[in-house]
Amino acid sequence: MKFGVILFPGSNCDDDMVHVLGTVMGRETVKLWHKDKHALDDFTTDDCVIVPGGFSYGDYVRAGAVARFSPIMESVIDFANRGGYVFGICNGFQILCEAHLLPGALLRNRDQKFIAKNCYLRTETSNSAVTSALEVGDVINIPIAHAEGRYYADEETIAGLIANDQILFRYTDATGEATPEANINGSIQNIAGICNAGRNVFGMMPHPERASEALVGNTDGRAIFAGMIEVIEGATV
Repeated sequence: MKFGVILFPGSNCDDDMVHVLGTVMGRETVKLWHKDKHALDDFTTDDCVIVPGGFSYGDYVRAGAVARFSPIMESVIDFANRGGYVFGICNGFQILCEAHLLPGALLRNRDQKFIAKNCYLRTETSNSAVTSALEVGDVINIPIAHAEGRYYADEETIAGLIANDQILFRYTDATGEATPEANINGSIQNIAGICNAGRNVFGMMPHPERASEALVGNTDGRAIFAGMIEVIEGATV
């Protein structure tokens, strides 16, 4: 398999992703320019597209709203609809929601402030590529850095996410309790990450690529990428 990391104007986590996926995880990783409609022509459904974090198009209008109309997104939507794996992190999660590849929206943080700190996440399902290397209830420590990370969806959508086991992570305290105090940005039901009904499109606000090697003092995020690789190509890493 190979990974493709999309580069939009304002992306700033693309090199982090390329380093982790290519150097740390040892998989072929290429950058994909947002204006290239044909960037995914040689991608198969055993490959994975990463929509990285940053401030695409300066977050004008609202985060992800302009990037959703970049030429490459037509190909990303088609790729996902054919069963290809797509993983959006932070701004990437926002873009995937704007593109309707994932339900709901990311709103301004509850306190209307940019937040950059480590937070605890409780694993809600192991039935997804990104959580397959984790057990339900596992608590991991992953950094966040966002101003529009408050996940919101209507009651019917939330009920569907729960019924279909589509919630990947919730914000919790260190013991795994999803308390109001641990809900760092005010997301509905402490939701930090979700997947689509087809279980091939994933989004989360925290940054596992910033917690994937001992050099930075935290390897909790590595399990997310290792699980993806093992599910997609059947190789243990």
